[in-house]
Amino acid sequence: MISVEGWAEIRRLHRAEGVSIKEIARRLGIARNTVRDALRSQEPPRYERQRREWAVDAYEDRIRDLLRAHPRMPATVIAERVGWERGLTQLKVRVRELRPLFVPPDPVQRTEYAPGELAQWDLWFPPVDIPFGFDQHGRPPVLVGVSGYSRWLVARMIPSREAHDILGGHLACLVELGAVPRVGVYDNEAALASRHGGRAKPTEAFDRFRGALGMGAVFCKPGDPEAKGLVERANRYLETSFLPGRDFADVDDFNRQLTAWLVKANTRTHRTLRCAPADRIVEDREAMMALPPVLPDPSWRFATRIARDHHVRVGTCDYSVHPRAIGRRVEVHVDLQDVTVTLARDEVARHRRSLAKHRTVTDPAHVRAREALRHTSVVVLDDGDQVEIRDLAVYDRVLGVA
Repeated sequence: MISVEGWAEIRRLHRAEGVSIKEIARRLGIARNTVRDALRSQEPPRYERQRREWAVDAYEDRIRDLLRAHPRMPATVIAERVGWERGLTQLKVRVRELRPLFVPPDPVQRTEYAPGELAQWDLWFPPVDIPFGFDQHGRPPVLVGVSGYSRWLVARMIPSREAHDILGGHLACLVELGAVPRVGVYDNEAALASRHGGRAKPTEAFDRFRGALGMGAVFCKPGDPEAKGLVERANRYLETSFLPGRDFADVDDFNRQLTAWLVKANTRTHRTLRCAPADRIVEDREAMMALPPVLPDPSWRFATRIARDHHVRVGTCDYSVHPRAIGRRVEVHVDLQDVTVTLARDEVARHRRSLAKHRTVTDPAHVRAREALRHTSVVVLDDGDQVEIRDLAVYDRVLGVA
């Protein structure tokens, strides 16, 4: 048998150059009948291996009868029923070939999403210790979001799974996405929803957040990870492609590396879409809702009165406040990165939020202000006694009146 290349060359010489059969046979060193067969054939030659006989062939009729009556009968049971006494490899191969003839097809619907329709969200807990400082480490969660239509991936590590941190990370991801999907799909995270009578009820904090954005929410049933399979696969992708071989100095370093990696990940070809998320994100984003002019503020706020030690406690850490707020009620504002304290809208403290536990964070300016307030003048009376008299001008300087 000639090769496909020889078949093509014979037809080229005869059709394009008009070479005779005899001359073609001479040039290629083949028989004239081979040349004639190549010219008659409209399809290239194809090698077909002769089917060899298998021992299981003698049992095929009985296998078919069993599968016709019981389409899902295991191959091991079939071997027992037909009296098969050899190794199971041949039998299993033949059963695998024959079973589809008797089992009715069970097609599934391919899930498709419209542009801007929804995004799936989940918390991923990377199995890596993140340094918090002061010889402390932790494993904070990462909020992961995937748009249904474009498969565009956003993610951010957040300090905790408290509602204000999850929603703060959610807002940061939406800002990074540049728009708001019309519906978000979530699992039953306690900070976002509680279940009563089998029905999920969003928390007040989450209702305020999604209401400001105009976004709908769907909560999956417990134990149904397939309902948000997009983001579950994204979590595995992060764990197998982003994490290996990386070290992180802190949460900020983790987010910097993650942001740089996401730029590359969103330009890679998606196996299901056969294109990159970057090829679809423009159409997806245009169909989403625009971010509102005033973004929601999901941060944690509470009011407290400042004691004489002029520190305020957030979680397990104490943060210093300017001593002029002593005895006054202040508002504490905690976001993903900072702890801010205001007195009548006037900022009296701003600290980097500490993820290390049981720390005291002090601003040197607050220490200097305290020492200035403690400065006194000493008056000596005629009888030799000394009486301390507060220099009232100190208060004017500290409070900014003078």
